[in-house]
Amino acid sequence: MFQSFEAETTPETGPPRLAALRAQMAEDGLDAFLVPRADAHQGEHVAPCDARLAWLTGFTGSAGLAAVTAEAAGVFVDGRYRVQVKAQVADVFTPVDWPATQPGPWLAQRLAEGARVGFDPWLHTPAEIARLEAALTPAGIAAVPVANPLDAVWADRPDPPSGRAVAYPDDLAGATAAEKRRRIGAILAEAGQAAAVLTQPDSICWLLNIRGSDLPRFPVLQGFAIVDAGGAVRLFADPAKLADLADHLGPDVAVLPPASFEAAMVSLAGPVRVDRSTAPVAVAQALTSAGVEIAWGDDPCLLPKAAKTAAEIAATAEAHLRDGAAMVAFLAWLDGAAAEAAAGKRVTETDVVRALEGARRATNALKDISFDTIAGSGPNGAIVHYRVTEETDRALAEGDLLLVDSGGQYLDGTTDITRTVAVGTPSAEERACFTRVLRGMIAVSRLRWPRGLAGRDLDAVARAPLWMAGQDYDHGTGHGVGVYLGVHEGPQRLSRISEVALEPGMILSNEPGYYREGEFGIRIENLVAVIPAPPLDTADPGREMLAFRTLTWVPIDRRLIDVDALSSDERAWIDSYHAEVAARLADRVSGAVADWLARATAPL
Repeated sequence: MFQSFEAETTPETGPPRLAALRAQMAEDGLDAFLVPRADAHQGEHVAPCDARLAWLTGFTGSAGLAAVTAEAAGVFVDGRYRVQVKAQVADVFTPVDWPATQPGPWLAQRLAEGARVGFDPWLHTPAEIARLEAALTPAGIAAVPVANPLDAVWADRPDPPSGRAVAYPDDLAGATAAEKRRRIGAILAEAGQAAAVLTQPDSICWLLNIRGSDLPRFPVLQGFAIVDAGGAVRLFADPAKLADLADHLGPDVAVLPPASFEAAMVSLAGPVRVDRSTAPVAVAQALTSAGVEIAWGDDPCLLPKAAKTAAEIAATAEAHLRDGAAMVAFLAWLDGAAAEAAAGKRVTETDVVRALEGARRATNALKDISFDTIAGSGPNGAIVHYRVTEETDRALAEGDLLLVDSGGQYLDGTTDITRTVAVGTPSAEERACFTRVLRGMIAVSRLRWPRGLAGRDLDAVARAPLWMAGQDYDHGTGHGVGVYLGVHEGPQRLSRISEVALEPGMILSNEPGYYREGEFGIRIENLVAVIPAPPLDTADPGREMLAFRTLTWVPIDRRLIDVDALSSDERAWIDSYHAEVAARLADRVSGAVADWLARATAPL
């Protein structure tokens, strides 16, 4: 299997590792040190050799940071992880509610004037350190770049990844790498910039039409790149990983060892574009020390990568139909397993994960899962990013809600879908909460909006039914999704803090939820693509509008829907969606699975 059920960390390892780090900090003359979740590429996924936060604290979430002083050790986590962190860290660590509390003010309250806060300049962005210094400098506290003291005490650190890269088909990408390089070069030339430093692996892989195997779940090659205004690229990555790609990359792409990256930067003639929010501080330090002018700006690949080509949308639509058929086979199995569980047979969360991965593997097209499957029953469903282990594995029981959030990596697309299903008979309260979440998901699916609006302008639409009941959820309504790249892709989001205007071709998740700690969790998720809104039957053309095209076609558990709480339009949407699911998947399932699909998609 791609997914294992071994616990990656245990709380017991935290105290001695914290003590070793503090001893090294004292030796280095540091009063505090920051340990982020991120690696040098600032991505969500990190290789085992870069999982510093998990190694130190035991916390394995995809975002977070530890701030360690001689007396305190705060673990900063957002709303997705407030339940998880309590179970994973020892009591020598204090969970801190982030972003409500920022590391800078937290440290300023605990350190004296003249204190030194160390940070690894390869693991933090200039934007992060600017926020940190804004809180520390007025208190007379210095933030200083240092050699990482945690790395000095990590004795059994794993080796760096060594996976091979492969070419990505031009017909799936919708553009050749040469065309993409010319496009990015033109963007730089128009801005009067000589070059850009690229530090995010998915940007580099998108630009060069390659994929890698350095990280599980995220098919990228780790490395850095410099692209110039003429479209030529210098790629700094282990040449052995690219040994078979010389013809694909062509003469305008030079592959150089990673150790030469800093020397190449200091030889540049500016202005050089650097993304303040994703490049490590070390990049800015190298350029500044050599007198190279920095032009702060977004990674030039971000928006072109986010706005998918017609070929990418067509490919990912096919991937979602394939994945939808696998999901239906799984849900048909799950219905039988849930009935057995309600009757007393032992069916566990790991059984659920194995069955779902098996259904996807049966397509003979699965490259990997797009993230570790979340299969949380009962109270485990309230842990937003729950990962079942042998120690936490829970048997399904009568009255449970089971939240299953999963996805697949296929050559033609990346999928991400959540369905919440009933085990036995759900309560009236569970049905009421589920229906509010569903109404929010429907509202986003049906939405039309003027071009130019951002995710922050749409996020509240999904929350409104929950707000009317005094409820909410502590995560964004949606994230961007790549095409055989990251299941979480920026810069597009449906979030209160997203200021990036939505553009046609962007793929996002639509996933409102509701979580009651210790009882149950609910989330319903489809992927959608931004499209020009269909014209209205009116004489007034109005403003240019956008809308969403649904990509995910999988039934929603009708047993959890309080039909009386739906408007006539909402009922019509559900019935239309289910009719479309049945029509699109009819030729992809057969036998008992087809019979189950017919029942699951019957009109309300």
